Amino acid sequence: VLDNFNNPTYPDGSAGAVYGVMPPAVNALRAPGQWQSYDIIYRRPIVRDGVVLDQGSMTVLMNGVVVQDSTPLDGGGGHKKRKPLNHPYPDMGPIALQDHGNPVRYRNIWVRPLRPRPTDGGTDGRLSEAATTAKRAEIGAKLRASAAHMQGWDQTVRLLESQMYESDSAAWDASNRQVSELVEQLKVLTTKEQEMRRQQIMGLHNALSYLQRFDIIAADYEPAKELREIVDTLGWLKKK
Repeated sequence: VLDNFNNPTYPDGSAGAVYGVMPPAVNALRAPGQWQSYDIIYRRPIVRDGVVLDQGSMTVLMNGVVVQDSTPLDGGGGHKKRKPLNHPYPDMGPIALQDHGNPVRYRNIWVRPLRPRPTDGGTDGRLSEAATTAKRAEIGAKLRASAAHMQGWDQTVRLLESQMYESDSAAWDASNRQVSELVEQLKVLTTKEQEMRRQQIMGLHNALSYLQRFDIIAADYEPAKELREIVDTLGWLKKK
């Protein structure tokens, strides 16, 4: 934080730089005497047992302009040197504000924690295949549990939704039976009665279409075919 408005200095020591690591992408400063704004998204490096699991990063917006885009911290910089990225970093630490030889005032400072990354036991950011599978299984189990407290159309659609996250034979057997029964019930309804249930019918149709699109259920699944014919006859399908 210093005055580089029409006042250049060495690149990785200028306003908006990660000191000793990366110059800013652009000089977005306003003239002296005006308030400047910084938005900083900081991810600490994660080192365990001498192994770098995440080198950390910093994204910075200066006056609404991106000047650092997920810049790797590389241990953090200093004047003409960088710090080694080989020691543990605390989960939390102090936040220090300073000037750099120019008068500066601070106001309207906000700090909030970010959601944890996978290396911190969270799910924010890129997940490994194993972590993704585990998370999908967790979501599927929650959906199946919530379906146990439902009935009728809502329960059927919720069980189908759970299949989108994790294949479960018991849930599929139950939803398959319910889908077949619901489609048979629809066949004997009048057009007016079907119109009254449009939202439920389309919800079931969309769930089955999704499962077919991603090969979770067979493309020739007969109840889905029969339901589509009903929906098409009613003129509810979007025309391409």
